[in-house]
Amino acid sequence: MALNLLYFFVFPGLLFVATAGALLSWFDRKITARVQFRKGPPLLQPFYDFFKLLLVKETILPKHGSPFIFLLAPVFAVFGATMAGVFILLPLFNISTGFKGDLIVIFYLLTIPSFSYITGSLASGNPLAAVGSSREMKLILSYELTFLLLIAAIIMKAGQKFDLNSVITIQQEGTPFIRSISGVLLFIVGIFCVQAKLALVPFDMPEAETEISEGIFIEYSGSAYAMIKLAKYIMFFVLPAFLVALLMGGFRLEGINILWAVLKIIGTVLLLTLIRNTNPRIKIKQAVSFFMIWMNLLAVIAIVLIVFGY
Repeated sequence: MALNLLYFFVFPGLLFVATAGALLSWFDRKITARVQFRKGPPLLQPFYDFFKLLLVKETILPKHGSPFIFLLAPVFAVFGATMAGVFILLPLFNISTGFKGDLIVIFYLLTIPSFSYITGSLASGNPLAAVGSSREMKLILSYELTFLLLIAAIIMKAGQKFDLNSVITIQQEGTPFIRSISGVLLFIVGIFCVQAKLALVPFDMPEAETEISEGIFIEYSGSAYAMIKLAKYIMFFVLPAFLVALLMGGFRLEGINILWAVLKIIGTVLLLTLIRNTNPRIKIKQAVSFFMIWMNLLAVIAIVLIVFGY
C-alpha cells in the first residue's frame, strides 16, 4: 500500500510529472519567446505562476451554476492526468508492478482531464464557458477516434500486444516503430493528436482568449485555476512521454541513453512548440474535418502498411 502511494504521489507520480511538466512548459514558453524575438520567462516562472494562484489569488465562485462540481472538476483533471502519468511511466522506467500499462486503460485515463474541463465549465453557468465546452466536445469527438486508430495500429505492430510494457520491450529488442514507413505516418498522426489534447494552437478553440476570453476556464481563479494549471503541466509531460513509448522505443536508463531519453522528450515538445508558433488558430469545423478526414486517412494507410509488413 505504501509503495503504491509512493508511486502515485512522488515517483513516477504527481510530484515528478508535475515538476517535469512545469519545466517543459518553461521550455515551450522560452522557445516561443525566442521565435518572437523576446527574452522569455525565467526557469522557475511556471512554479511561480502555480503557487501564486494556489496561495495568493482569491478563488471566486460563479453566482450561477453548481459550486461543488465547479470546484471538483479541476481535482478530477489532476487525478486523471496523474493516473495516466503513473501507468505510462511505470513501464517507461521499467518499474515492475502488477499493472503492465494496458493501452486501453491509458487511453481512457487520458480523456479524464478534457471531460473534467467540460464538466467544470458547464457547472459555472457562464455562456462563454458553454461555448468553449461545446467546442471541446466537438474536438474530442474528432481527435479521439484518430487517437484510438493510432493505438490500434501500435497494437498491430506489436503483434497484438495490448500492454505498454510489451510494446516498449519489442521496440528495444528490435527497432523503434518510427523507423518504418507506417511508424512515420503514425508519428505525424500522434503529434497532431497530442497538439489537440493539449489545446495548443491551431487547436486552442475551446479557450481562444481573443474570441471567448479563455472559454472553458473563464470563471476559474485562485486555487481552482491552479489545479487546472497543474493538470496542464502534467499532460504536457505525459503525452509526449506516451508518444515516445509508443513509437520511439521508450527509455533506456543506462549511460548515454539517459541523455537520449531526455532528448526524445525535449525534441517532441520542441516540435509541438514550433507547430503552435507557425500556425494560426483554425475554426472548429476545420479541426473536425482535419481529424475525421485527413488524420484518420493517414492512420488507416498506416494500418494497411502494417498488414503488408511496412
